[in-house]
Amino acid sequence: MSQRKKVFLAGPFKSLVHPKTGEMDHGEKQKLLKLITFFEEKGFAVHNAHKREGWGKDFMTPDECTAIDFEEIRTCDLFVAFPGIPPSPGTHIEIGWASALQKPIILLLEEGEDYAFLIQGLGTVANVTFLYFQKEKDYLDKLEQLHLQFKWGIK
Repeated sequence: MSQRKKVFLAGPFKSLVHPKTGEMDHGEKQKLLKLITFFEEKGFAVHNAHKREGWGKDFMTPDECTAIDFEEIRTCDLFVAFPGIPPSPGTHIEIGWASALQKPIILLLEEGEDYAFLIQGLGTVANVTFLYFQKEKDYLDKLEQLHLQFKWGIK
């Protein structure tokens, strides 16, 4: 029996957690949950730090989360990320790891936003698919089209 393919889903985190309540912004949480469900329905095992760390309630130490995230990216089959507006420093590091580890990358970019040059130019050195969107349905539809086109080697 073959092992399930793994996707690493990244995006801004710490900046989206309210300092007093310790809760992640509800809309952002739902956005990630929909993506997790999308990939799980396609047969992927999904690694996501937001979910792993209780949506902000159970932050790991820097040493713990760095080691786990690097290992999960090293062993993933597909890396998907929202770079963040404003840019998420942690997510940008993860994008760098994924590109250095030669992982297929899908970046979800909001139309009309200005991203770092190294994000914009990442396709010159890495296997990147840029999906531009205005609303959630846009990137979900585009991900569905990619899945139908490539099947990502699963289901």
